[in-house]
Amino acid sequence: MGKNRVWVEGTIVAALAMVLSLIPIQIGSSFSISLGQIPLTLFALRRGTKAGMLAGFIWGILHFPLGQVYYLSVVQVLIEYPIAYTFAGAAGLMASNVQKGYVDDNTKQIRKNIVFGALIGALSRYFWHFIAGVVFWGAYALWGMNPWLFSFVMNGASGLSTAIVTIIVLLGIQQTIPSIFVPDKRQEL
Repeated sequence: MGKNRVWVEGTIVAALAMVLSLIPIQIGSSFSISLGQIPLTLFALRRGTKAGMLAGFIWGILHFPLGQVYYLSVVQVLIEYPIAYTFAGAAGLMASNVQKGYVDDNTKQIRKNIVFGALIGALSRYFWHFIAGVVFWGAYALWGMNPWLFSFVMNGASGLSTAIVTIIVLLGIQQTIPSIFVPDKRQEL
């Protein structure tokens, strides 16, 4: 039951991330804040990298049946959806440090690793969007801007903004419901 519980929890988190990502926080044609990153990062920090990346993969795949895919080529779609969203779960790299902070009753360590995890997850995801922006979307760069610079500015701003919002929300959650970061029984996939 333990492994199934993690899978079910991850699937629910992926669905919640998808629903939250449908809330439009878009500025212009390329800049947005992804609220779905919040539950995914929380889950990854709670359950670890493997579980977080699996939930991220599911989140990426959920874009297809909901018609939320921008398509230029098969490779671009693979990079921007299954791959990029899978890497959002890399926040789980800090899960053991967060859990250790709870064992040691060290709030500073917990909060520091929540920040690092949120940055790792958001920036890992947006790295792939940056690559796709350069390779596939560069021809659409506004104002004739260099594709590298345009993708860096747009995807960098989106990634950093998403990371900041995720950090603020997760630190607030950690302060009000600290036990949410600790599963009843520590189980990995």
